[in-house]
Amino acid sequence: MKKHPPPLAIERARAMRKAPTDAEQAMWRLLREHFADWRFRRQVPLGYAIADFASHRARLVIEVDGGQHGGGCGAHRHDRA
Repeated sequence: MKKHPPPLAIERARAMRKAPTDAEQAMWRLLREHFADWRFRRQVPLGYAIADFASHRARLVIEVDGGQHGGGCGAHRHDRA
């Protein structure tokens, strides 16, 4: 049975898709140009987390860090979890 992400995660992911960072825009362009067969999706809710890019076909998640993560040591611990 498929588990759906919480409604708040879905809303947040939609908002993040509308306002990508420069790094996310560059990565999205590269993924579409060089890995079109893998069918990546942007800002994918995975439980309570939101992955920047995910390909279910390739079984791969890509997280692009940038200033939006706060830049502090706590941000790295949170990402690792």
